[in-house]
Amino acid sequence: MELRHLRYFVAVAEELHFGHAATRLHISQPPLSHQIQDLERELGVALFLRSRRSVTLTEAGRLFLEEARHVLGDAQHAMDTAKKAARGEIGRLSVGFGPTPENGLLNAVLSLFLARHPDVQLELHNLYTQEQVEGLAHRRIDVGFPLLPISNRALAVERIGVEPVRVVLSERHPLANQTRIALADLRAENFVFVAREVGPGFYDLLQGSCGAAGFTPTVTHEARHVMTVLGFVAAGLGITLLPGAVSGACPAGVVFRPLHRAPVVEVGLAYRPDDVSLPLLSFLDVVREVSRGKRRSAWASASA
Repeated sequence: MELRHLRYFVAVAEELHFGHAATRLHISQPPLSHQIQDLERELGVALFLRSRRSVTLTEAGRLFLEEARHVLGDAQHAMDTAKKAARGEIGRLSVGFGPTPENGLLNAVLSLFLARHPDVQLELHNLYTQEQVEGLAHRRIDVGFPLLPISNRALAVERIGVEPVRVVLSERHPLANQTRIALADLRAENFVFVAREVGPGFYDLLQGSCGAAGFTPTVTHEARHVMTVLGFVAAGLGITLLPGAVSGACPAGVVFRPLHRAPVVEVGLAYRPDDVSLPLLSFLDVVREVSRGKRRSAWASASA
C-alpha cells in the first residue's frame, strides 16, 4: 500500500463518483478504478458498494476513510516539517547572553527573529562571558553575546556593538550629584568588581583604564553576579565600573554617572564556525541586520 492509494481512495470516498474523483486527481477513470480494486484486494475487504447509478461506502470503507485521512494528514505534516527545517524555519536554538546586550539589541533581535521564524524554539540562558565561552565550547549553547575580547580562538567572533563604561555609586556618595566624572577622580575610592573569572576581558579593561588614569584600583570586594556588586554599592561598600546598559537593572539607592573619556567595552557575537544549522545561520543574519540598523541610527543621531 502506498500513499497514492490512500489519496485515490479518499478522493473517491469524498466524491462518491469515480469520474469526478478522476478529474480531481488529474488522471483518467480506468486507472483510478484499477487502483481502488488493488487496494481492496490488498485489504481483503470491499470499501465501496457500486451500482450503475451510485457509489457508496461500506462500513469498512467509512472507518477506513477516517484512518486514511489521519495518515495523509500526518504525511503532509511530516513533509511540511522537513521543508521548514530545510529553510531554517523550524528547530531549536540555544542563546547565551549577559547583562550588556539588554540595551535593546537583544530584545530587537529576538522580536525580529521570532516574527520571521515562529516555529524555532529559542532557549535563553543568562550567562557571563566566560560561561558563554565554555557553553559554546562544550556545545551547551549555539550562540552567545560575550564581552570582548575572549581568548578561545576556536570560536568565530564578530564585533556587533560598543558600550561606554560608567561609574556606579551609592546615591549618598559625594560624587553622585556630578553629571560627569573623571576616572582619575576615583583614585582614592574603594572598588567592588565583578570577579575576573566570569569576565576576564572586561576586568582587564577596567584595570588597564584605571592604570592609564594614573592609579591602580583598590578592589575590596568581588562577586560573580552584577546584582550582588550593585548591592555592595548600594550598601556603601565601594563604587564600581559597569557597562551603561546595566543601568536598566539598577536597584534603589544606586546611580550611574558618565565618565570623561569613558573606556568602551565591545559586545561580540560568538558561535562555533563548524555549526551550519539553518536556525543558527538565520539568527546570525538577524543579529547582523539589527546591529547594522543600530549603527546607522547612532551615526544619524550623531550627525544631526
